[in-house]
Amino acid sequence: MMLSRRRFLAISAAALATPAAAAPTRWQGRALGAEVGLTLYAPRPLAERALAQVRTRLRQIEALFSLYDPGSALTQLNRDGILPAPHPLFAGLMRLCDQAHLATKGVFDPSIQPLWLALATGGATEPARGSIGWQRVRRGDAIRLAPGQALTFNGIAQGFATDLIRADLARLGLGKALINIGEFAALGGPFRLGLGDPDHGIFATRRLHDGAIATSSPAAMLLGEQAHILYPDRAAQWSSVSVETPSAALADALSTAFALMSAEEIRQATGRLRQQVRSTLLAGNGDILTL
Repeated sequence: MMLSRRRFLAISAAALATPAAAAPTRWQGRALGAEVGLTLYAPRPLAERALAQVRTRLRQIEALFSLYDPGSALTQLNRDGILPAPHPLFAGLMRLCDQAHLATKGVFDPSIQPLWLALATGGATEPARGSIGWQRVRRGDAIRLAPGQALTFNGIAQGFATDLIRADLARLGLGKALINIGEFAALGGPFRLGLGDPDHGIFATRRLHDGAIATSSPAAMLLGEQAHILYPDRAAQWSSVSVETPSAALADALSTAFALMSAEEIRQATGRLRQQVRSTLLAGNGDILTL
């Protein structure tokens, strides 16, 4: 049975030390298959301009990275095996995928999509396994997939969108906002976030100021008996993983990969990155390890 949630993300978010005069504007919507929301601390006219910009940005993100939109750039690439003249944001996201792929020694791999689809539909998994390999994707004036390949950015696109929207809000002049586009990012702060797990509920709280946090829970969605976070010959190591970094995209990608990695592998991956990374690992028995 496939559960309705792709992930169980942090479910409690509240501003700390908010001035009484700074009543926030809150907005909720849906993008990339997930519930999204904003908490904006700004005069109403500025908040309205910000929301209009956010809606425009979300339409752009869907048009580039959605697996569900038959006209998206990603759908075109998966269908045709080639994407001529990719949008700069598409190329930028792929460079971030390179970074996460290298840091995790290949555990973060967007070319996992054929295996995910085979498990979701009951198809043959061996051909799908044979198509996996991010290093086989060719870049240049066009993006070209190897035979049988397809990509998914579900492990990074929400964080990427979160970063873009945070930057958009800053350019508009907002000094304080909490952005939840599947992953959380703070503009200013502080904000208090609850880290949630499908089995254990809220297992920790974090204080966020000008940073980002992403939480991945393998059991938040199941493909039959298989957790939705996949890599050949690896099983989920943790019930939930939360990663804090300055970049929501990187936090998103790392939380996805770290769910399949041992504590020592996570330490090594963190050491390969220039960014500061804090990981909170929840074991199936409820034990918590912070790295």
